[in-house]
Amino acid sequence: GGGPSRAVATIKRYSAPPALATDPSKRYTATITTSSGGITVELLPGEARQAVNNFVFLARDGFYDGVTFHRVITGFVAQAGDPTGTGIGGPGYDLPFEPSSRPFEAGVLAVARPSEAAAPNNGSQFFFALGRQPALDGRSTVIGRVTSGMELLEMLTPRDPQAASDLPAGDVIRSITIIES
Repeated sequence: GGGPSRAVATIKRYSAPPALATDPSKRYTATITTSSGGITVELLPGEARQAVNNFVFLARDGFYDGVTFHRVITGFVAQAGDPTGTGIGGPGYDLPFEPSSRPFEAGVLAVARPSEAAAPNNGSQFFFALGRQPALDGRSTVIGRVTSGMELLEMLTPRDPQAASDLPAGDVIRSITIIES
């Protein structure tokens, strides 16, 4: 008996962050495709070169394909990038914190980091601000900003694995496509 069987995605693991392969003089655009449509993000390699490079690498390697928005708190954040869906998973490495002076307004994309003081950034988790969040200013590495599809982020299924265990399934990222120009 039991419910419908689900294919479990293979979780990719890496021994170290990727080598720098992005060019800060070029423009990078990410399209995050969900079942509801696409969210387009302008990446900001000039603000956080290592974190943007890492996001581009993982997206191109298919790391995010099938990963859910595991933590969505209405009006606050929509977080994804954890292949385990628990909020504590990652790619097998951490990233250094790269401070940003950009204010956290709706649509800002940043790298997630543990709540411990001085902890490094998570290697794969990212979040979108769903409104102005002054408490996050200067505390998270900013890697981009939404240029279209903000309404899709605001319609994601609310869930918080840190607050409850019996949750609706998170919205799935089908793929993330990177365009370099």
